[in-house]
Amino acid sequence: MNTVSYFEIHTTEPERAITFYSNIFEWKFEKEALLPIDYWQISTNGINGGLLKRPIQTPPNEYGTNAFMCSVIVENFDDTAAKILSNGGIIALPKFAIPGKCWQGYFIDTEGNTFGIFQVDEHAA
Repeated sequence: MNTVSYFEIHTTEPERAITFYSNIFEWKFEKEALLPIDYWQISTNGINGGLLKRPIQTPPNEYGTNAFMCSVIVENFDDTAAKILSNGGIIALPKFAIPGKCWQGYFIDTEGNTFGIFQVDEHAA
């Protein structure tokens, strides 16, 4: 109990977000036919999630993140960062070391959502 077991991504343009996350993390999206809203199930190699149209406006950028932050573990930070940037994402907080644990960084997706990636590396310094 009390373990994160599902996540959701809110979007302005669902198809654009599906393309973004499919290209970077190879996640699979399947539209739910029986719901009264447009909703896609997300299959990953870890916890699964959902994607839906944003129910409310986001705060202006200068207000920072207004969400529960998720970070995705990746095999190679630099390769994944390059994929993010080439698919329209931008850097929110550049790569930094959490000494003895990992390389971490934060990005903004095509929908204005902030998310993190990290690469485990006990030699990070």
